[in-house]
Amino acid sequence: MTTGSTWQRLQRSIVNSAGTIVFGMEDGTVSIFGLIFGVAATTTSTKTVLIAGASGAAAAAVSMMAGAYLDAETRRDQTDAATSAAGIVSLSQRLARAGLTSQQSGALANAVQSDRDAADGLLLALKGEAKAPVNPSEQAMWMLVADFFAAAVPILPFVLLPIAHARIVSGIVTVALLIALGVGRSQLGQRGVVRTVIETVAMGVGAAIAGVAIGVLIDRWFT
Repeated sequence: MTTGSTWQRLQRSIVNSAGTIVFGMEDGTVSIFGLIFGVAATTTSTKTVLIAGASGAAAAAVSMMAGAYLDAETRRDQTDAATSAAGIVSLSQRLARAGLTSQQSGALANAVQSDRDAADGLLLALKGEAKAPVNPSEQAMWMLVADFFAAAVPILPFVLLPIAHARIVSGIVTVALLIALGVGRSQLGQRGVVRTVIETVAMGVGAAIAGVAIGVLIDRWFT
C-alpha cells in the first residue's frame, strides 16, 4: 500500500468519524477538567493530581471506546435489519408514517431492499441522521484516541509546572480547547458558532465548578 493511498484512507476515516472524534474530545475534556480541578483544589501534591487525572482519563477513554463500538455495531445492525426481507415491512410502515400511501411506501421499500447505498440514503431522509458506520472498530479506535488526547490537555500543565501555576495554565488551555471544540460542533451540526461555543465552554466550566465543589466539600468533611 502506497503512502498516498494510506493517507487517503486515513482522511476518509477521519471524515466518516468526525462526529465521534468531536464527541470523544468533548467528553474527555469536560470529564477530566472537572476531576483535575476537584483534586487540585484540595491538595498541593502534584503526584496526587496526576494519579487521579491519568487514572480517570484511562478509565474514561476505554469506557467511551466500548460505548462507541457497541453504538456503531447496533446502528449497523439496525440498518442491515431495515434492508433485509424481515425489515422491509417495518421500513414500509415508516414510509407510510412519513406521508406516503401504502402502495408508494411498499414499492419504495421493495425497490431499495437489495441496494444498501439506496437504503442508507432513504434512512438518512427518514431519520435525519448519518448512516450507520460501516466499521465499529474504526469508530471505537477514534473515540479512544480523541478521548484520551483531550483528557491529556488539562493534565499536562501539572506535569510541567508547579501546582499553583498549573491550575491557571490548565484552565486557560482547556477553555481554549473547548472553544475549538465548540467551533467544530457548529460546523458539523450547521449551527450558530457563538451559541455552540458558549454551550460547550459552559459544560466544561460547569464540570470544573462541580468538581471543585465536591472536592472541597469532602475535604472539609474529613478535616
